Amino acid sequence: MVYFDNGNKLFDDARKNQYAIGAYNINNLEWTRAILRAAAETNTPVLIQVSMGAAKYMGGYKFVKDMVEDQMDAMGIKVPVILNLDHGDYDAAIECINLGYSSVMFDGHKLPIEENYAKTKEIVQLAHSRGIAVEAEIGKVGENQDTSSGELADVEDAMAFAAMGVDRLACGIGNIHGIYPANWPGLDFDRLQEIANAIDIPLVLHGGSGIPREQVQKAISMGIAKVNINTEFQLAFQDATRKYIENELDLNKEQKGYDPRKLLLPGTDAITAKMKDMIEWLGTPAVA
Repeated sequence: MVYFDNGNKLFDDARKNQYAIGAYNINNLEWTRAILRAAAETNTPVLIQVSMGAAKYMGGYKFVKDMVEDQMDAMGIKVPVILNLDHGDYDAAIECINLGYSSVMFDGHKLPIEENYAKTKEIVQLAHSRGIAVEAEIGKVGENQDTSSGELADVEDAMAFAAMGVDRLACGIGNIHGIYPANWPGLDFDRLQEIANAIDIPLVLHGGSGIPREQVQKAISMGIAKVNINTEFQLAFQDATRKYIENELDLNKEQKGYDPRKLLLPGTDAITAKMKDMIEWLGTPAVA
């Protein structure tokens, strides 16, 4: 019988002891197996998360939960696994709570502030009554290659959300979803320090793909306990798949190189390898 951890003790320990646990988005079966395999081979806890778009692509939130559970069972996964909704709206968060996800991120930054507060409080109350963790976001994480699309998190907002009982808080500190442009100025460590001084719950770094390692590690030393990764794995998958095709391995009819299982394998292996490398420099310790 597989079990989803809500991650609260894990992330509290990560902030206290200055390491981070990776949060990895899944996009299909191969992504799921690659991530679970890396966690198993390193014996480290893992947070698997799905965006609203990826869930729609794969057939819905129930299918995603069932697939992750089935793969954990089939692969004999023993490490703690957290199943999280990433950047969910109100309806998605409620659905995933009712389905039994162990963590949900409610992203209400587009709502008027009072409505955002009210819905966050409601989600926290419902989730906590079922042992489910809640992540919220303050500020706005920028969008792909656009340094002007984000906004810095406000310290007073951080205190307000912490007071509502959210378990983890994502902060806009100059980070960007997707690919970082050449003129990106870097993370705003002054604002991160202000937030870390104001609240003691685990902090989350979205847009972790592409941030220089030394900046991520500095952020971890200041209170970041969860680092979100998606684009970096997509690029690794793309690169490995491109090489397979450029080497014309897919044209080898004797070896059935056209078989999609063989076509997708190099990319899948590349995700596992990339994740194992990241686990090491995030400092994620093996479970006892």
